[in-house]
Amino acid sequence: MDLSGDTGTATAGTGAASGGSGEPGDSGTYKRALGTRQIQMIAIGGTIGTGLFLGAGTAISQAGPSLIIWYIIAGTILFLVMRALGELLTHRPVAGSFAEYARTFLGPFWGYATAWTYWIMWVTTGMAEITAAGQYIRYWFPDFAEWKTALISLIVLFFVNLVSVKAFGELEFWFALIKVLAIVAMILIGLAVLVIGFSDVGDTASPTHLWADGGIAPNGVWDSVMTLQIVLFAYLGVELVGVTAGEAKDPQKNIPRAINSLPLRFGLFYVGTLLVILSVVSWSEFGPGVSPFVAAFGKIGIPAAAGIVNFVVLTAALSSCNAGGLYSTARMLRTASVNGHGPRPLAKMTGRGVPALALFVSACVMGLGVWVNAVDPDNAFVYITSVSTGGAIMVWSVILVTHLRYRRAVAAGTATASHYRMPGAPYTNWLALTFFALVSALIVYNTETRVAVYVMGVWVIFLLIGYAVLRRGAKASGTLPTQATAPPTLTKDSD
Repeated sequence: MDLSGDTGTATAGTGAASGGSGEPGDSGTYKRALGTRQIQMIAIGGTIGTGLFLGAGTAISQAGPSLIIWYIIAGTILFLVMRALGELLTHRPVAGSFAEYARTFLGPFWGYATAWTYWIMWVTTGMAEITAAGQYIRYWFPDFAEWKTALISLIVLFFVNLVSVKAFGELEFWFALIKVLAIVAMILIGLAVLVIGFSDVGDTASPTHLWADGGIAPNGVWDSVMTLQIVLFAYLGVELVGVTAGEAKDPQKNIPRAINSLPLRFGLFYVGTLLVILSVVSWSEFGPGVSPFVAAFGKIGIPAAAGIVNFVVLTAALSSCNAGGLYSTARMLRTASVNGHGPRPLAKMTGRGVPALALFVSACVMGLGVWVNAVDPDNAFVYITSVSTGGAIMVWSVILVTHLRYRRAVAAGTATASHYRMPGAPYTNWLALTFFALVSALIVYNTETRVAVYVMGVWVIFLLIGYAVLRRGAKASGTLPTQATAPPTLTKDSD
C-alpha cells in the first residue's frame, strides 16, 4: 500500500501516461481508445447536463436574468481550474489524473481523499441524473414511476460501459452531439423569433425582458446570489477531460485543444442560450422542476417541439450519468485500488480494458438514487445536487492547491515544466479558491442545501477513519514505503 508521507516525489512525472499494470492486484491495462472526435465531444458533453437543462428552471425563477451574470463568473472560475488541471495533465497525462497528482504533490492522504471524494461526487451526481430522467419520462407517461425509469437507465448504461471504452466513447459522442445540436437549434429559433417575430410569442419577445420585468435581479441581489450552488452544479463534468487523459490518443495535443475551447462552449451553451431564452420569454414564466428549454419551446408554439426538446434533455441526463456517473467513478475507484487506497480486487480489468468490478460497485451504490426517488421524489433532486456540488468544490479546490505545489516543484527543479501553463498563477489559484469558499458559505447558510454540509462532514469522518485503518494495516504488514511509487504505464489500444 502506498501510504507514505512523501510529498516531493515529482520524479513520477516522466511524461508516461499511467493506467494500470505493475501494481499489486492489477490485472490489466487501459486502452488508448478515445480519439480526437470523442475527446472533444466528451469535453463538450461534460459541460451540458441536468444542471442547465433542468436546474436552470429553479435558478431562473429565483434570480431572474441576473442568473446570466453568475454563469459568466462561474464559467470563468471553472476555466481557471481547468487550465490548472491542463498544465498538470500535459506535464504527465495519467489515469486517475487529479487524484494521482494530489498523491504526488500533496501526499498519499490527499490522493486517497481526492479519489474517493470524486467517486462519491459523481455517484451522487449520477443519482441526480437518473432522478431527472424519471421526471422527463413523465412528460410522455405521467403515471410511470420515476424510480422505474431510474432503474432501467442505470442498468442499460452499466452494460454499455461494461463492453469497452470504445462503446462508452461512441455512445457519449452521440449523446453530446444531440445536446449540442439542440442548443444551437434553440439559439437559432430564438433569434428568429426575436428578429422576424414569428410564433405565438413573436409579438412580445424582446431583449427588454432582461431588465424590464422587475429588473435584472427581480427578487433582490441576495436571492440571486443564492443560486450559485445551482450554477456550479451545472458545470459539474467539466473536469472529465482529466479523467479521460489515461485513455486519450495524443493527450499532449487533444487535452489543451479541448480546454482552450471552454470559453467558447461556456459562452454558447450557457450564456448564449439563457440570453436567448430570457429574451424570448420573460423570466417570470419559468418555475422549479420544469426545464426552461421545454417551457420555452412550448411557449413558442412549434408543433411537437416541446416533446423533441424533452427527448434532448432526457439524453443530456443519460449522457451525464454515462460519462460521469459510471465511466469516471469506475476509473477513480480503480485508481484508489492501484494506489493501495481501496480493496485490491477493484483494480482488476477485463481484456477490453474495463475496470468491471469497480464499475459494478459504482452502479450498485448509484442504485441508492432509485431508492431516494421511491421514498422522496419531490425533494430528491435538491438533496442530491447539493451533495454533488459540495464534493465538486472539494475536488476543484484540491486541483488548484495541487497546481500550486506543482509550480513550487518546478521552481525547485524537482518537476519538469509543462508547455501549457495556467495564466496568472498563483494569483488566479487564490481567486478561484476564494470563490469556492464563498459558495461553500452560501451552501451552509441555505437551509435547503445545508444537508450537503452534514453529508460531507460525515464523509470526511469516513475518509479519516478509512485512511487510519489502511495505514495501520500497511504498518502491520511492513508494506509502508518511504516514497510514492511511480504510476504504471499504459498500452496502446489493441481493440
